[in-house]
Amino acid sequence: MRRELRQDGVLSDSDEGDIQPEQRPRSLQACRRCGLWRNATQPVPGVGGRRATIMLVGEQPGDKEDLAGEPFVGPAGALLDKAIAQAGLSRDAVYLTNAVKHFKWELRGKRRMHKSPAQVEIAACSYWLEKELASIKPQVIVALGATALGAVLQGGKRSLRESLGKVFKRGDTSVIASYHPSYALRTPDPQSRRAAFETIVDALSKARRLAGEGKQ
Repeated sequence: MRRELRQDGVLSDSDEGDIQPEQRPRSLQACRRCGLWRNATQPVPGVGGRRATIMLVGEQPGDKEDLAGEPFVGPAGALLDKAIAQAGLSRDAVYLTNAVKHFKWELRGKRRMHKSPAQVEIAACSYWLEKELASIKPQVIVALGATALGAVLQGGKRSLRESLGKVFKRGDTSVIASYHPSYALRTPDPQSRRAAFETIVDALSKARRLAGEGKQ
C-alpha cells in the first residue's frame, strides 16, 4: 500500500497500485517499479569497485543514506567499516549495495524512522539487484540480515539465526549470512552487541578467504 506524506507531515495510506513489475527503467532515478520513490529523497545505488570479488548486500538505505545518496554512510556504515577493517579487507575492495534502493520510513515525532520493506517491494527492486550481480559478478556475497538473504537467494524464508556461519550457493557464487550492522547497534546489552559485531567480522573474514582477498 502506498503511503504519502501529507502537508502536516503525517504519512497517510492511499490506494494500492504502485507495483509495476512490467516497467524496465534504464536508470534508478526513473524507476517506478514500486511506490517507495514517492517519499524518498533519492534512490541509493550501490558503490564499489566494478571488479570487486565480494559484494555486501543490506536491506535498504537509512535516513543518512537517503540524504547522501550513498549506502552505509550512517552509524551502521561506520560499524561496518570497522568490521571490514578488522576482517582484513578495505572498503575499496568490496561492493556495497542494498536489496531495496529507496528509504522506506514513517514519522515518529519529527524523526524519519526505518520501516521494513514489503515483500512486493523487495521483489520489485530485485530488478536492480540482479543487474548489479550480473555486472559485478562477485565470487562471494555477504547478506547482511534476513531481508538481504532472502533477496539474494531469491525467495524461500530462511531463519537468519540458523543460517549464520553457513555458506549457501547461488549458481557459482558463495553466499554467507550475517547480521546487519544496525542490529549490532540496537542490541540492548554490551555482550550481545559484541557478539553480533564478531559475527559480522567472522562472515567478512570467511568471505575474504573464499574470495582469496587480503591477508591469508
